[in-house]
Amino acid sequence: MQAALGQLSDAGLLFCRGTAPRASYLFKHALVQDAAYGTLLRGRRQELHGRVAAALDVHFADLVERQPELLAHHLTAAGDTERAAHQWLKAGRHAAAQSAYLEAIAHLERGLGLLHSLPESPERHGCDIDLQLALAGCLLTAKGAVAAKLPYMRAFELAESSGSPQQRFDALYGVWQSTNMSGGVAAASPLSAKLLSMTAQETDDGLRLQAHHSAWATWAFAGDPERTRAHTEAGRLLYDPEKHAFHRFVYGGHDPGVCARLLGSWAEWLLGYPEKALASIADSLCMAERIAHPFTLSLAFTFYAVLHLNRREPERALSLVEAVEALAAEQRLSLTLEPSMVRGAALVGLGAADEAIARIRAGVTKSTGLGRPYGLAFLAEGLAWHGDRVAALAALQEGLEIARTTGEHGWDAELHRLTGTVLLAANKLTEAEASLRQAIRIAQAQQAKSLELRAVRDLARLWGEQGRRTEARDLIAPVYSWFTEGFDTADLKEAKALLDQLA
Repeated sequence: MQAALGQLSDAGLLFCRGTAPRASYLFKHALVQDAAYGTLLRGRRQELHGRVAAALDVHFADLVERQPELLAHHLTAAGDTERAAHQWLKAGRHAAAQSAYLEAIAHLERGLGLLHSLPESPERHGCDIDLQLALAGCLLTAKGAVAAKLPYMRAFELAESSGSPQQRFDALYGVWQSTNMSGGVAAASPLSAKLLSMTAQETDDGLRLQAHHSAWATWAFAGDPERTRAHTEAGRLLYDPEKHAFHRFVYGGHDPGVCARLLGSWAEWLLGYPEKALASIADSLCMAERIAHPFTLSLAFTFYAVLHLNRREPERALSLVEAVEALAAEQRLSLTLEPSMVRGAALVGLGAADEAIARIRAGVTKSTGLGRPYGLAFLAEGLAWHGDRVAALAALQEGLEIARTTGEHGWDAELHRLTGTVLLAANKLTEAEASLRQAIRIAQAQQAKSLELRAVRDLARLWGEQGRRTEARDLIAPVYSWFTEGFDTADLKEAKALLDQLA
């Protein structure tokens, strides 16, 4: 071998680096390598690849552990298709664990491409399910929920007919995840209910944790903060950071313990506990930073920004949006909420209406998933501030229509309240009062005290201006007095100032 390699080096076809037996050799040009490879007959090529694969297996286990795609390549070229497909699955999972999602997608697609040449068998179906699930998880993280739908559905169809109980659960969870994250909240609800039913008697606390995960992430956007909080608390009791560490690579691409705190904080704010919400989300960010898992960290930054928006602290929200945008660009991530929508919402609060309107419109147009009603509410605020009431009302109606179509009702009360404020500005007092009353009814039905406070504040202000001061005070006083914390937040300060005026 040394003599043959020496001949090739002397001929200028190879470069030699180092001294034998520790030397390494490179072709002078890729075309030279291609030409040499092309001179081999197919059978000889397969034989050589098979020998390399065997040598890697026997003598280079550490290298294969670090670079599983290397063995997958040689098994593929050797025609050892079944082993190659399984090895591409390992390579895909390994890349995903390093957050190299685009590389993982390429590996997993190569594995799937090999399965068509294998005969039908339970083993082939099992490998197909695992490859589809792994591929869908990477697509969800890198390209969004819509991209993940087809492989999740394919895995679900296969798992229903020939999968193991674990595969059936994982596939159903994936269908729920892609459905919910792409905005189909109403369609996701029965899928979550089925996951809860499947795991009601389950001894595996990890499966019960993920069933609760599906429930809290469904109800958060469906508009039931109390049910959201109940499921996040159940999940936090089940969650073990070491035992369930692998979940962030399997279920939705993020850590369930962090997610429970994130959406728990969303529910706490809605339910009227702004300080508890701030503590929960600070805890979630600390956990996400400790875990150092990029997609989980992106969720923590995003929902931290949203909480500051809800607390009407736009400067803090904007700095978190900048952090999540930088992380997404660096790690090549797809985000649950369009960051331009969140950035635009923060700009509304800072009074930069022109830029805010452009940002939110771009985000709403680009978004194919959750959060569009939320973004449209802020778009309407920006348009109203700009004096374009017709466009503001159109944005609010679009938000309500999306909610009716998808079941994403979590922001309905605010959409009706803002409709009322825009109508007030247009001096359409009867219609405005009807919208504000509807906002109050929805907020009360959802137990969303923070949104109820905003709506009663606006209606009480209207009644006060109409000389109905006693009615106004009787409307806002019991809601304000219900609160036990958050008195330094803008909403509670404004409510207190109005109460003082009405006294």
